[in-house]
Amino acid sequence: MKSGARERFSRAQRDILELSHRIHAQPELGFEEEHACAWLEHLLADNGFSVEHAACDLPTAFVARAGSGPLQVGICAEYDALPGIGHACGHNMIAAMAAGAAIAAAAAADDAGLTITVLGTPAEEVGDASGKILMLERGAFDHLHAAMMVHPAPVEMLEMHIIAASMFEVHYTGKPAHASAFPELGINAADALTIAQTSIGLLRQHLKQTDRVHGITTHGGDAPNVIPAHTSARYIVRAENLDELRHVRTKVVRCFEAGALATGATLEIRGGTKPYADLKPDRAISAAYKRNAESLGRTFPDLGVLGERLAASTDMGNVSYALPTIHPMIGIDSMPAVNHQPEFAAHCVTDIADKAVVEGSLAMAWTAIDLATDDATRDRLMMRR
Repeated sequence: MKSGARERFSRAQRDILELSHRIHAQPELGFEEEHACAWLEHLLADNGFSVEHAACDLPTAFVARAGSGPLQVGICAEYDALPGIGHACGHNMIAAMAAGAAIAAAAAADDAGLTITVLGTPAEEVGDASGKILMLERGAFDHLHAAMMVHPAPVEMLEMHIIAASMFEVHYTGKPAHASAFPELGINAADALTIAQTSIGLLRQHLKQTDRVHGITTHGGDAPNVIPAHTSARYIVRAENLDELRHVRTKVVRCFEAGALATGATLEIRGGTKPYADLKPDRAISAAYKRNAESLGRTFPDLGVLGERLAASTDMGNVSYALPTIHPMIGIDSMPAVNHQPEFAAHCVTDIADKAVVEGSLAMAWTAIDLATDDATRDRLMMRR
């Protein structure tokens, strides 16, 4: 069955790699991925998948299925880009690997006892109320026994350190006035944000080393001779898990409240109500993926302490709370370029990246076959539903 899956992948390989490059060349932001979504849907439909467009009432989400076996495995496709730096997190590769793995596994699905589902999950980079979270709430994952995806990184990692995160917007409203003639009549919204940012800086002494707080100012005023009447920022708070995240977020919100109290500005916080969860990888599925990846020549270095330091967040963590999930990282030899740098985006369409797309696709397809054909694993997964 694995040989058949590999042969089927080889027939579609050119289209899969072309898809990766095409998505990379036309980056689209979260919930705006119209082209990427359509290209994935067409490729999967052309390869025998039934495709539901605009799944879960999300215009750039889809669900595609093939096979009729009792074990139902989902493969998640991400395809949104980052503002200003395009596919600097390699979502073009993620999308291509999801399609490639599904097409390969579908060749053996009925013999293996599999149903393969590709979930087109938009807006992973938005950080709050993202595609996977909304699709989880709306039932897209309900029928699945396991889920997986593979993400590019500078080096290979079987289990990336995925922590919880909450992204939200901060808005201060003050009162404008002439900054020289009548400053006493104004309420300075920029001062409110400055006080909040200073408070966060002081708060860092009292945060755990595993906590993270970072953000940007999205509006700082309109003119230097007008007391700023409106300022805004976008912030992310991260912690090891959802419970710790709630405590850290409460402390950070108090810093923003301090800015409003000190200046008299009014504060509004938008979003952050649907945070990303920490990821709980299924160790047995991870082990199966590792065996398959190694059989293709991939190697997993011991990163030691560095592996713990390399913390990131994804809504795939929320999926892992609902069903057995893996999210391994596939190396593209990009160092010193790392994720979320323009140089990393350039690496995501190199020959090494294309090789990773091929091998990541096959490793996932073979892992899905293993899950269906290993009696103990299949029974364990199916008992959960």
